[in-house]
Amino acid sequence: MSIDQFKYSRIPPEAEALRSEVRAFLADTLKDYPAIRRADSWMGFDAEFSRRLGARGWVGMALPKRYGGSDASPFARYVVIEELLAAGAPVSAHWFADRQSGPQILHYGTDAQKDRHLPAICRGEQYFCIGMSEPNSGSDLASIKTRARREGDKWVVNGQKVWTTNAHRSHYMIALVRTGENSKRQEGLSQFIIDLSLPGITIRPIKDLTGSEHFNEVFLDEVVLDADALIGTEGQGWSQVTAELAFERSGPERFLSSIALIHTLIDAVGRDPDALQAKEIGRLAARLVTLRNMSLSVTAQLAAGENPAWAASCVKDLGAVFEQEIPELAQLLCDIPPTAEGGCDHAQVLAYLTQMAPSFSLRGGTREILRGIIARGLGLR
Repeated sequence: MSIDQFKYSRIPPEAEALRSEVRAFLADTLKDYPAIRRADSWMGFDAEFSRRLGARGWVGMALPKRYGGSDASPFARYVVIEELLAAGAPVSAHWFADRQSGPQILHYGTDAQKDRHLPAICRGEQYFCIGMSEPNSGSDLASIKTRARREGDKWVVNGQKVWTTNAHRSHYMIALVRTGENSKRQEGLSQFIIDLSLPGITIRPIKDLTGSEHFNEVFLDEVVLDADALIGTEGQGWSQVTAELAFERSGPERFLSSIALIHTLIDAVGRDPDALQAKEIGRLAARLVTLRNMSLSVTAQLAAGENPAWAASCVKDLGAVFEQEIPELAQLLCDIPPTAEGGCDHAQVLAYLTQMAPSFSLRGGTREILRGIIARGLGLR
């Protein structure tokens, strides 16, 4: 692995042509959408908005037409999600299904699984969450303890997942669990599509500092699954999930979570910034462009059928650092104090994202895990 993985990639003209249509749709649909709601970024949940996107062909758009997708290129999808994120659109309902569960089912699922799930995903009507992290495991996926045992033609699952975003609002979870006994931690793992309405499943939301509920604990107590809940090959869950993480860690959501605050900061500073304000806002813009180019290079690798896990980890790590620094910098550059209630748009968005920012280096893999992956990719460990 080398830094050469981050070759400059330009969005093809046919994909770029989508941008004006998406912007016009968002300008009309979100014309009265308040700044504080836009600050939710890709955690904003609105089922009707997801259905409207599905009706326009903007959910699951990279999936085959036979399942309701558009056979669109990864770059076309990138244009759409970049515009959605830049506008602060409420995309959380369909986000995980569109980003990774749909492609995972397409790549590893049976024909029956594809027919059952992909059309509903493309309509923006079926929501997925990702069952990876566990207590005492965090982002160290190889140490998970949730287990599935065979009983006749069924699987019985016991264990616990944590930090599971949107589990309380999702229909299904794709969970990584242990199905075998192996001396190597990465072996004996499998993935299952779990219907979250099944008996034995308890979901407990975790409130964050703002009082919102995005993360969840999920308890699985003797949950009985049909044999066809297994996705992919038994025992190959590790290779499947590491490929999935490249989708999770490399998109523009990894550096645009605080974009609403950049917008309100620029508005608050106005057209006549002082030297410090001009310099620091310029530096933010330069870093944003650099992260975007890195993300596009990963998109190009995904489009070529590669598995850019190392490069995706770089985008996620550097993007989280960028996102987390913006609230602190905003307080340095503008004398408007943060306030959770009342105040101007900038004050409210600043308060909200100051409280949310610590989670940015948790979701999608902690900083320590990501840097371990990067070190291995560089041959340093």
